[in-house]
Amino acid sequence: MLDRVRAKLAAARRRVRRIERRELVELRQWAEDTTNLLHLTTLFLVPVLIALVTQITNLTDLSFLLFPPLASGAYTLFADPEGKYSSPRTFVGGLVVGALAGWVALELSLLGIGGVSAGAISPLSAGLSIMLCGGLTWLAGVEEPVAFSTALLVLVSARGDAVLVFGTAVDPAAAYVVGVAVSGGLVAGAFTVWRTWFYEERARYLYGTTQADDHVLVPMRGETDEATAFFGARLAAAHDAGKVVLLDVVDDAALAAAERAVLADHDAATPEDLPDSVRTSFDGDFEEAVTDRATATAAERLERHATEIRARLDVPCEVVVAADGDPTRVAVETARATSSDLLVTPYETEDGLLSPFTRGVFAGPLDAVAFRSATGIDTWRRILVLVARPGDSAHAMIDFAERLAGETGGVSVCTCIDAESDRRRAETKLANLVETAAGPVETRVARSEVTAFLGANADAYDLVLMGSSGDRSVASRLVSPPTFERIQDVQCDVAVVDRGDAGRDV
Repeated sequence: MLDRVRAKLAAARRRVRRIERRELVELRQWAEDTTNLLHLTTLFLVPVLIALVTQITNLTDLSFLLFPPLASGAYTLFADPEGKYSSPRTFVGGLVVGALAGWVALELSLLGIGGVSAGAISPLSAGLSIMLCGGLTWLAGVEEPVAFSTALLVLVSARGDAVLVFGTAVDPAAAYVVGVAVSGGLVAGAFTVWRTWFYEERARYLYGTTQADDHVLVPMRGETDEATAFFGARLAAAHDAGKVVLLDVVDDAALAAAERAVLADHDAATPEDLPDSVRTSFDGDFEEAVTDRATATAAERLERHATEIRARLDVPCEVVVAADGDPTRVAVETARATSSDLLVTPYETEDGLLSPFTRGVFAGPLDAVAFRSATGIDTWRRILVLVARPGDSAHAMIDFAERLAGETGGVSVCTCIDAESDRRRAETKLANLVETAAGPVETRVARSEVTAFLGANADAYDLVLMGSSGDRSVASRLVSPPTFERIQDVQCDVAVVDRGDAGRDV
C-alpha cells in the first residue's frame, strides 16, 4: 500500500516537472518575439527604475513633479529601443533643456514679462516656456515630447518653498532642473546597459540556433544525399565547433545487393552452393556475412563523401552505419549518441505528401531540416527566408541562411500580406527579426499569396528557407496545407526547417 502511494507521488512530481519545463520553454519561445520582450521589459524594469528614483526623491526632498515626464520618457526608451527617441543623449538632453526653457520663462515672468499672479500661472509664461522649449531642443538636436512636460512642470514646481538638498536650501526651479538631470541620467544609464548588454545581444540568450545546431547528422538517403550532405556540412562549418555525421541504415535493398555480391564472388547461385571453406570463413552464418558486406559497402561510400567534405569545407566528418532498425528511430538515437543537435535529411514525398521518414523526423525531439535539391548545386549565395510570424523558427531560418550565404552572399527575409493596411505591421515585424542578424539582411513585404510570390520570384534565388508549420494546429493544416506542400514546381533548392518538439514534449 505504502509503495503504491510513493509511486503515485513520484509520478505526480514527474508530471509537475514536465509541466514546469514545458511552460518555461513556451515562455522563452514567446519572449523570442521582440514585441513581447519589450512588453515584459516595460512591465517589470521600468517600475523598478521609477521606484529607485522615488527613493532618491525621498532622500533629497526633490519635487515629485519629476515623475510624469520621467515615467513617460522611460517607457518611450524601453518600448522602442531602436526608435526615433531612443537616444540616451536625446532623452536626458530633452528633459534638461525643457526644464531650463521653463526656468528661463519663469525668470522672465518675474521681470514683468508675462507676470505671475498668486495661486496661478500666467498663460503667457506657459506659452513662452513651450516656445523656448521647442526652439532650444531644435537647436540642440534633442527634440522629444517629454521635454515639453518638464518645460511646464518647472513652472508648477517654482510655486513651492525652497528645497532642501542634503541640508542646503535650493531654489525650487533650480532644484527641479538638477533633479531632472540626475534622475534622467540614472534612467538613461540603466537603458544603455540594458540595450548594450541584453537587448542587442538577445540572440545569445534567447535564440538557441545561434549557439547550437553546430553538430549536424545527415541520413544519406535517396538520389540527392550528396547535395544534402554538403548542405548540412556548410551549416556546421559556420561554427568553429561544427561537426558532421553521415548516417546510413542498411535496408533490404542493400542486403539483397550484398547477398548477390557475396554469391558472385564465389560463383554460387544460392547460399547452398557455397563451398564449405567459404562457409567456414564466416562460421556458417551466411546472413551475418551478407550484413557485414552491406555494412562495409555503405561505410566505404560514406567515407568517400566524408573525405570530400573534409577537404572542401575543413570540417570534421564522421560516418556511422546501422545494420538494421526503423530509420527514424535509428536517426534520432544516432543523433543523441553522437551529440548531434541538428538533423538534415533529404526531402522525401510519397503520393504528394511527406514520406513517413520525413514526418517522423519532424515529429521528433531534434531540430530538423528537410532539404530538397532541385539544382544539384552545393553552394548557396542568394537565399530567401520566408517567414509567417515571429518566433524561434523564424530566427533559426535567418541564422541558417547567414551560415550558408557567408560573407559574400545575400539574405532576403520576406513575408506576404493580404491587405495594404498590414504593411507597416509586417515591416516592423521583419525589422525586429533581422536586428539580431550578424550581417546585412534585406527585408521584403509582398502583397501576394505566398505560392504565387514564390512562383514569380524563386528563380532569383539559390535557396528558399521556410518553416514546417509545426506550430499550427491539425485543423489549420487541413484547411490550408503548409506552404512547402504547395511549391513542388519551384525551380530552386528548398529547405524546410522544423524546431523539433523538445519544447512540446518534455
